[in-house]
Amino acid sequence: MNTHIDQAKRILAQNDRGGYTVPTDRLYPFQWNWDSAFVAMGFALYDVDRAYRELERLVEGQWADGMIPHIVFHAPSETYFPGSDVWRTHHTIPTSGITQPPVFAIALRKLHEVAGKEDETRTLPLYEAALKWHRWWYSARDPEGTGLVALLHPWESGSDNSPAWDIALARVPVTTDTPVVRKDIGHVDADMRPRDEDYRRFIHLVDTYAACGWDPAKQWEKASFKVAEIQTTAILLKAGEDLEQLARLFGRTEDAIEIAAFNDRSRKAIMAQWRPELARFVSRDLISGKDVEAATQAGFIPLLSLDLDKQVANALVSEMKAWSKGLKVAFPTTKPGIASWEPKRYWRGPAWAIINWLLIDGLRRNGHADAAEELRKSTIAAIETEGFAEYFNPVTGEGCGGLGFSWTAAAYLWLEGGTVRA
Repeated sequence: MNTHIDQAKRILAQNDRGGYTVPTDRLYPFQWNWDSAFVAMGFALYDVDRAYRELERLVEGQWADGMIPHIVFHAPSETYFPGSDVWRTHHTIPTSGITQPPVFAIALRKLHEVAGKEDETRTLPLYEAALKWHRWWYSARDPEGTGLVALLHPWESGSDNSPAWDIALARVPVTTDTPVVRKDIGHVDADMRPRDEDYRRFIHLVDTYAACGWDPAKQWEKASFKVAEIQTTAILLKAGEDLEQLARLFGRTEDAIEIAAFNDRSRKAIMAQWRPELARFVSRDLISGKDVEAATQAGFIPLLSLDLDKQVANALVSEMKAWSKGLKVAFPTTKPGIASWEPKRYWRGPAWAIINWLLIDGLRRNGHADAAEELRKSTIAAIETEGFAEYFNPVTGEGCGGLGFSWTAAAYLWLEGGTVRA
């Protein structure tokens, strides 16, 4: 019997707050968007009802324009900054004013496949919510119809302080209307978190968009940070593929045609961002017009949603192996050895189980089952050795950040086997 499976389930139970899951106690005391999508996939393996509830609670925070915010503040807490008072969104249920990578539809398709036809009545409203959000991405964050969706805040990437943002974020002033109160470093070692300067820039953007009344068009105009981002677009494309399949399953032919057109646009746009000299895909800074060449995990995430030709897939896998050579835990979120590499600072180097999960699915899709299995084993070994940490130092294997982390538990359940268990 695998006791780690039982422990993963206990973590999800401990982090349950009444139909939704917090990432971990105190450090992240609310419901986070893409965290909950991964968590729902974990629950789907042994508690389908609870998996549905996770997604249903998340869409309680969906805005009228379709956006699903990155945080839903179901209940008050004083252990996190910025709280709902800083966001000033005036939503019926307090939420943040920005979004996160759209893993939701990926989770929904997996959940529906596990649940079967008897739960179609629960899938359909969530499908409608996912489609509404999908349309929001292509209207609010790709108004010119390029196929690449833009982020207006680093937090929207989920990779908050990634080196990918260093140049673009440097343009953002450090002045804020809102006093910056770092509560995170009261829970976790400051060496594992973004720096104070990062937070001042993060909050400057929040203040700017709050002053716009969170109107998407005004935010687009005022944004001092605007990046057409490859990881988010690749996840959106995979979500679109899954959403299209659900549309066809439910006989929603017009929806399927609309979604397929979105998918085709993004598929072509992502491929146009392939840089063979770097052996990875790149984002584009929409303010400078330049490629974002920072060496991060984002450049490999298109494996998840593209059927790549052999030459491109092989180049990506070779580069991934080069990055992982000599590390105790793969896959690093920043290329080891470069100036911006910090192996235990949040998104500037550590290995994350959910990123590995996406990469494993992408490697399998593109015919690299051996590389996928190697990465799966590395992830499983890290969790079984260090516990369900938020992320891992790839050099030492040390578990870092928050502990008893929900999406790490969900990732373990899937990567350990991904089959339904009692």
